[in-house]
Amino acid sequence: MSEFLGMPAPRPRGGTLVPAAKEGPLDDRVARLRSGREPYVLATVVRALRPTSAKAGDRALVLPDGTIEGFVGGVCATDTVRAQGLRLMGTGRATLLRITPEAEAPHEEEGLVAVGQPCLSGGTLEIFLEAVLPPRLVRVHGDGPIARAFVSVGEAMGCTVESGDGPVAADTSAVLVASHGVDEEPVLREALARQVPYIGLIASRKRGAAVLARIKGGERVHVPAGLDIGARTPGEVAVSVYAEIIKLR
Repeated sequence: MSEFLGMPAPRPRGGTLVPAAKEGPLDDRVARLRSGREPYVLATVVRALRPTSAKAGDRALVLPDGTIEGFVGGVCATDTVRAQGLRLMGTGRATLLRITPEAEAPHEEEGLVAVGQPCLSGGTLEIFLEAVLPPRLVRVHGDGPIARAFVSVGEAMGCTVESGDGPVAADTSAVLVASHGVDEEPVLREALARQVPYIGLIASRKRGAAVLARIKGGERVHVPAGLDIGARTPGEVAVSVYAEIIKLR
């Protein structure tokens, strides 16, 4: 009973519980995670039936290494929140988690996961878990009409789009090369070395094959980039490429 009713002592990081007081206000921590493009799960207690140590409104963050910052109950609750939070982090979805001694657990349906209360104290907690993933990061190389369309269409889709000659970030989802022969090979090699999931080159099939023949691993590059939808204008080309990214995802 003491495990569920009392807050466990802090333990070393790495799949453990870290009190939010050591990190500052939870909202400030969320802001830092967002600015650092780090994924997290926000857990909010929406209903608590005694005996529980948590109350409605209590919040915590689940980080990718399993660390929990904040408070949503004792060790029994936090272990369950950790497991379900990490599960959601891979999908970017949200769900209501019900920790209960009632006969319905374990049970799962759309938007709800009910698990058995692992502590002898009983009590029921309903905790809303929301996975927050950073926007897809796209790097665009080039400054012509198609490159500019890649930026505007990507931003309209909610992506974070970077353009210019900067380095490819480790969490980049797509590199789109639309420089029409200018410095293509260095950008493609860097994207391949970074294991970027989608790499697209705007070029004809013939010219693209010639470029990729000089690049190790070039078979991973999509050329001509985009789905064959009969695209003609820069905007249509951009739509076809983002459609291919979505399809492959």
